[in-house]
Amino acid sequence: MNANYFISHLQLESHPEGGFFKETYRATESISKKALFPQFEGERNFSNAIYYLLRQGEHSLFHRIKSDECWHFYAGDKLLIHVIEPGGNYYCIKLGSNIYVGETFQFVVPAMAWFAAGPAVESSYSLVGCTVAPGFDFADFEMADKTNLLAAFPKYKEVVSRLSREC
Repeated sequence: MNANYFISHLQLESHPEGGFFKETYRATESISKKALFPQFEGERNFSNAIYYLLRQGEHSLFHRIKSDECWHFYAGDKLLIHVIEPGGNYYCIKLGSNIYVGETFQFVVPAMAWFAAGPAVESSYSLVGCTVAPGFDFADFEMADKTNLLAAFPKYKEVVSRLSREC
């Protein structure tokens, strides 16, 4: 099985950030605005989940959302998730199946952290899943502007320059 097999078999579609995706679950129940933290502008579904596939050379550019996002590894090769926390701490998580070399099956990106992802240099593709709670809404999504991110985090110039763009 390769990336094209999963794109076809799972009926994945092009994702606005790059790669391919399919929403597989969205809770029918909602959380009211008054029960949510103030950063949310309206009600949200309890949660949602997607398949997400990135091939070599494809990336999810730096962005942030207002909810925690749990990433799950399914197939293919190692995926690198680059995270810059609100306080400025940077780290890179290796999502994959080889736990003996520091890869992990799951990882949660904390709400409001800047993050980007892409297959490792030696990886041909990565098939992962993402679960968001409260559920994802594009009103909660912010794409990073390269100039602003570089000004805020100049010590991460290499990774920010490579995984962001001018907005």
